[in-house]
Amino acid sequence: MDDARIEALESKVAYQEQAIDQLGEALAEHYRQIETLKREVANLRAQLRDVEAHPALSAGREPPPPHY
Repeated sequence: MDDARIEALESKVAYQEQAIDQLGEALAEHYRQIETLKREVANLRAQLRDVEAHPALSAGREPPPPHY
């Protein structure tokens, strides 16, 4: 192999390593966001259960609106 070809391959490898690192960072950030959203959904479910457990706090059944 000549030097130009080796240099081209080394350049490609360096670019691919950089791309892999960036993808890994993006994946880690997405994982953190998903975990945060899971906690928020769990908290909202708990709040909804609390509201549903107390009839005074829940809206209950409303009669249908009057028709004109």
